[in-house]
Formats: sequence, C-alpha cells, structure tokens
Amino acid sequence: MTAHTISRTTIVAVLVATIAAHVARAWLQVHLTDGGMQTGLADDLSYLLVPPILILLLFPLWRSEKAFLASQFRRVDLTWELAARAFAIGVLIRLLWWSQLIAGVSFGIYGSSDPDAIAGPIVSFQCASPGIVFLGFIVMAVLVPIIEEITHRGYIQSALDGRGFIVAISLSSLIFMVFHKFNTWPTVFLIGLVLGAQYRITGSLWSSVFTHATINGLIQIDWRCLSGQWNPVATDLPLLLPGGVATAIFTACLIALATLLRQMITGATNAPR
Repeated sequence: MTAHTISRTTIVAVLVATIAAHVARAWLQVHLTDGGMQTGLADDLSYLLVPPILILLLFPLWRSEKAFLASQFRRVDLTWELAARAFAIGVLIRLLWWSQLIAGVSFGIYGSSDPDAIAGPIVSFQCASPGIVFLGFIVMAVLVPIIEEITHRGYIQSALDGRGFIVAISLSSLIFMVFHKFNTWPTVFLIGLVLGAQYRITGSLWSSVFTHATINGLIQIDWRCLSGQWNPVATDLPLLLPGGVATAIFTACLIALATLLRQMITGATNAPR
C-alpha cells in the first residue's frame, strides 16, 4: 500500500462531505418519490447529486491529494489477472448471498408471516425499460464503487492503517456499513471486510473497485429484471434437498473465495519490489 499520511482533518472533511452529499441525495429522493416517481428510479436519479457535491466540497482536498489519488489507480497495477480475480470475488459474494437465502428459506430461518403469501417458488425474469436499467448500472456499478472505494478504502482505511491492518479494515468496514440501509448492515460489513482485504493485499483500489462494481451490477440485475416468491408452508419444513444443495454451494463458494484471496496474497508477496 502506498505510504501516505492522511490527517484527521482530511478524514473529517471526507466524512462531513459524504454525509452532506447523502443528506442532499435523501432529500431529493423523497422529493422525487413524493412527486410520483418510481422508488428505484428516484433512488438512482438522486444519487447523481452526490458526485458534484463531493467535488465541490472537497475540491481543495482533491487538488492537494492528486498524487495520492493517482497512486490508487496506477495503470501498471491493473492487470487482466487482477481484474479476473476481482470479478470472480464479486460473483462468489453474490452466490454466497443467494445460497444462504435459499438455505435460510429451506430450513425455516427466513419466511413470511403473511398467511396469504404465495408458497411458490415462482420466478420470472423480465427487465425494466433499457433506460432505467442503463441508469441503474451507471449509478450503482460505476459511480458508487468508485466514490465509496476512494472514501472508505482509499482514505479511511489508509488513515487507520497505522493502528494495524485488522483494526483499519474492521473500522473502515463499520463506517462503510453505516452509510447503507440498516437491514443490509451485516452483509455490507462482511463485504467491506473482503474489499478492505483486497485493498490491503494489492495496495491499489483497482481490485476493490472491480469487485464492488461486480456485486452492484449483479444486484442491479436482481432488482431490475428478476422477480420471485417462495414461502414454503411451515408444515413442509425443513426442505432438506434445496437446503442441503444451497448449503453445499455456500461452502464451496466460501472455500473458493478464501482461495482467491490467498492467491492474491501469494502474488503480492512474490511480486517484484
């Protein structure tokens, strides 16, 4: 990781600007939704307010930190191997989420209390209009990963690195978590740990940005194209076959994820200095 001293003043400025940008975004999102706009579209459109606010509020910082920011995205650090591994990590994380969800439903951990809920499973795949899908990908798979990785890994984790990499990754993941919806906190925190580990191992933001973009891109496909309902009758639980298969997939993905991270560590250790 690039040796660079990040002051407390810088971190406070980054956090204050980020909070201000998200407050403005939330206000616009509510305003658009109240005006009759679809929630998902309002969510994406309102995020377009975040980059200009950050640029405006942090412009003096960006000018003084040009060398540091450039070091986080050096062209020499971006290789096909790094991109492929980062993409694979993103896919594995999404598969982990889906497999735990299916296992949870199969074993009665997740379920609906609505007595009229459809037992299913019913799954359909039909995307929203191309414009909405395109906007969602631009916002969630391009803007969000770049902004959040610069903020939470590039600045916050780097600033905390002097306290030890475990503390730095853990605390930056906690802060990363707080900037997301409450019901996603456990998942976001665990993802933050993986992204933080990638940043620590590679010393640049390429890997974490690619993985973050992959995760968000796959989530966009879920949100914009996939629709499903599955609420097994309580008397039919547990469903051992789907639950067992999902658990096996979860375990295999976890092993594959650990293997990829270990390969990244080996590659970073053996890389010429």
